[in-house]
Amino acid sequence: MTDTTSMKHQTPLTSGDFTAADEPFVLFEAWLNEAIKSEPNDPNAMALATVDPDGLPDVRMVLMKGFDTDGFVFYSHIASQKGRELAANPKAALLFHWKSLRRQVRIRGNVTPVTDAEADAYFATRPKQAQIGAWASKQSEALESRFAFEQAIAKVAARHVIGEVPRPPGWSGWRITPLRIEFWHDRPFRLHDRIEFRRDAVGQPWSKTRMYP
Repeated sequence: MTDTTSMKHQTPLTSGDFTAADEPFVLFEAWLNEAIKSEPNDPNAMALATVDPDGLPDVRMVLMKGFDTDGFVFYSHIASQKGRELAANPKAALLFHWKSLRRQVRIRGNVTPVTDAEADAYFATRPKQAQIGAWASKQSEALESRFAFEQAIAKVAARHVIGEVPRPPGWSGWRITPLRIEFWHDRPFRLHDRIEFRRDAVGQPWSKTRMYP
């Protein structure tokens, strides 16, 4: 699993280089490395799209916390709206938009939960205040006031003044394993470059298609 905070910077790709790429994950890593250098905030931010039981789409920003050839990982509360929707329909779409580079990457695929060991390992890296917040928050439920939330945080903090904060049982992560990855690069006069990598199933080879902008 690639840690997005410790990736090695690579030589920037030109538009011609990226359209010649044969494999999407190496290309994604190169683009992310460039975004790490040029984006002012959260180069690992991605829009996550799911659907509710009525088929109505939901989208929100989350942070990718790692990726490899198995997929793209993020963490949250299982009982949150996104968690409930992914449990009912384990498919999702992602969008990375790096405005400073005029690039975006679109990803669609199947979703599986991460293992308990993966969730424990990542939770242990979070700042203690964020760990406490994960216990105090009933994500996506109605909150009567900010003060009530601050009281809940204070109660959790009092229980964990000393020692490690364990991962809450309702907090974990998901892995989106892509079947399609599209790379988009801005070009003058809206004559953009678009390359789509597609496969019918995990483990099968990728096909590559240049798309009209």
